[in-house]
Amino acid sequence: MKSSTRSAITGAAFLMATSAIGPGFITQTTVFTQQLLTSFGFVILVSILLDIAAQLNVWRIIAVTEMRAQDLANKLVPGLGYVLAVLIVGGGLVFNIGNVAGAGLGLNVMYPFDHDLHHPIIGAAVSAVIALFIFWFKEAGVAMDWFARILGFIMIGLTLYVAISSHPPVAEAVYRSFVPVKINTTAIVTLVGGTVGGYISFAGAHRLLDAGIKGQQQLPQVTRSSVSAILIASVMRILLFMAALGVVMAGASLSKENPAASVFQIAAGDIGYKIFGVVLWSAAITSVVGSAYTSVSFLRTLHPVFEKYQRIVTTLFIIISTITFAFLKQGAVTLLIVAGAVNGLILPLSLALLLTAAYKTKLVANYKHPAWMSIAGWIVVLIMGLMGAKAIITLVDR
Repeated sequence: MKSSTRSAITGAAFLMATSAIGPGFITQTTVFTQQLLTSFGFVILVSILLDIAAQLNVWRIIAVTEMRAQDLANKLVPGLGYVLAVLIVGGGLVFNIGNVAGAGLGLNVMYPFDHDLHHPIIGAAVSAVIALFIFWFKEAGVAMDWFARILGFIMIGLTLYVAISSHPPVAEAVYRSFVPVKINTTAIVTLVGGTVGGYISFAGAHRLLDAGIKGQQQLPQVTRSSVSAILIASVMRILLFMAALGVVMAGASLSKENPAASVFQIAAGDIGYKIFGVVLWSAAITSVVGSAYTSVSFLRTLHPVFEKYQRIVTTLFIIISTITFAFLKQGAVTLLIVAGAVNGLILPLSLALLLTAAYKTKLVANYKHPAWMSIAGWIVVLIMGLMGAKAIITLVDR
């Protein structure tokens, strides 16, 4: 295997994983650990299995058909690809506001540009410029791959240090991962939606297409990359869980405003707080890059103008996210809740489309999609569809 191909495969895995690991990922993990204690290990275990089932189907079918998700949707039902693109881009844009906010806050923790920690506009603007530099780099794809990999390793390494510092009850957590005291289905759906929902599951798959890694002959590499991406995100989830569990089980109370920051600070002191800043910024800035890249990839084939001016469109995507954050202030939280609910429905819709496409000979030629993989995929569609609808109804009732 050529080094460029190997680099693209690894880069795609890290792009997807770091797209999943954003500010919401860090906060959700901390909050659910506080609520479920060691039983949260069971939630993580089940969500990993559902994540792998969803991602394997998405990446393999996209690789075999050699088409992006929106093009596949249009082949199945004319016009459906446009609907999917609008949902993905809309959800991605709203989530990017939260990613920009998280990047600003993380940079502010490392170096306080702004006195107002809750709305660090300068930090957000600096982070947006860094993201734009990556897309305007001559070899943008290669730069994006390396950026995701380096910051991915930094996040995992620093969080491992904090997890060790918090002295979690590892044996009890492992036991309760298989024999939980309580089960929270909402937590499972939230974790699956946050890991492979919306634009996230397509980030690496579309990156592999751009790198020319497609077709049946490349399926072993695509499969390995897709599972690796979930495992990278899951390692980060487990380390955050361990860090928070050690702190909570020791009897410490976490800050309601920023529970994740207090975990890092309580576990490792002032150094821990600075580490939180680095981890949050790394998580947020890689999610900004992943969200912008994937969202624009859903527009590129819908009209030639998006393909021709993709860098300008990506730039506008990031600038609009940053400006919106600057003006919305606390209003962004409401948007994130709505986007979360919408993303909960995007996964079953997009996965159902791809699973249907896997059995259309005109799209997959002589490829035979494994039956066990299809069954696992339809189980994810059913679970996420029902729970996503429930989340939307709950949101409307409020």
